[in-house]
Amino acid sequence: MNRRKAFRSLAGFLAASPLARGQKDIPDTRERFPALDELVNVFEFEPLCKSRIPKQSYDNIAGGVDNEWSLRHNREAFDHISFRPRVLVNTSRMDLSTTLFGTKLAFPVLIAPTAGHQQVHPQGELATARAAAAVNTIMCVSNNSSYPLEKVAEATNAPKWWQLYPAEDDTATRGLVSRAVSSGYKAIVVTVDVPYLGHRERPLRGTPRVTAVRESSRGKRADDFPPHPYGLQARPASTWDWSYLAKVKDWAKTPVLVKGILTGEDAELAVKHGADGVVVSNHGGRLLDYAPATIDVLPEVVQAAGKRIPVIVDSGFRRGTDILKALAIGASAIQVGRPMLWGLGAYGQPGVERVLHMLETELALAMGLCGKAAIGAIDKSLIRMERY
Repeated sequence: MNRRKAFRSLAGFLAASPLARGQKDIPDTRERFPALDELVNVFEFEPLCKSRIPKQSYDNIAGGVDNEWSLRHNREAFDHISFRPRVLVNTSRMDLSTTLFGTKLAFPVLIAPTAGHQQVHPQGELATARAAAAVNTIMCVSNNSSYPLEKVAEATNAPKWWQLYPAEDDTATRGLVSRAVSSGYKAIVVTVDVPYLGHRERPLRGTPRVTAVRESSRGKRADDFPPHPYGLQARPASTWDWSYLAKVKDWAKTPVLVKGILTGEDAELAVKHGADGVVVSNHGGRLLDYAPATIDVLPEVVQAAGKRIPVIVDSGFRRGTDILKALAIGASAIQVGRPMLWGLGAYGQPGVERVLHMLETELALAMGLCGKAAIGAIDKSLIRMERY
């Protein structure tokens, strides 16, 4: 027996030894996927999702545009807001419920529109919709859903909103809105910040873009658009102006929200042109790099529009404390996108529910420790915004 064979024999003996099996401090190097109840925060879902889905799908979800400054800054900006907690306040009875457009929610967190949920789970948006219903919140279904909007609507009886990207012309767009309203969607969220596709480099590095159902009422692909002289990927929204909002409102006959607002001036114009609500969003850092973090511009949008219409905000929310800061500034509710896909990719519908429950519990704890027992008690006196 040579030296190598002797070593293998000894290693095999030690591995089978009862003494070795009894050592608690010997690490288990086998791959192990944790049970859902072992996770302690939302961030822990991301690597688990990444391990279960194709690389191109993960890159499509995770990536931002260009240098990804806006993607990073969406998170970093929360560090410049601190709390001014009050004590000796009776918070023994907590109430996180709120109401939006006549729908009562268990807490002010909605599921943001994100494309192609089937890229992370076979049940896709159907599972996400069921999770939203289970925790009594609203899912805003993407125009680029993996499933037709009618099928997602049928997944549950719970209220849902539908996100609109314009189709190739007014007739096609009106057809989409009509389908959504006929299917029971309670509001239309018009995304206005995509006149051109951003330069997202992760999906461009040799991996195909995610496949989703790009809704069109006439069978023509919504991707089809005349070549741009500068090589840009133009979208139908590049031809819009504020007058388009009146058309959508006339077609929908439901509340119409404008998503993609980043300035007080545009919030004021949204109100002027009849928007029923606005969504402060930089598209999760996926369109214009060095667009501001949404929590930074939320104060000016709330000042411009918040007393007249609901102001919702998304991009970068991962903690209950993040949510509380936005509510203190004056947001009516928060939308969360990527973490829902992390939960769905890692554990399916139960994962999405767990993400939502984590955020709900963290928000309740932060409120209780700050001396706020109900959403209506939260105001700007709760926070201190530091200068950069």
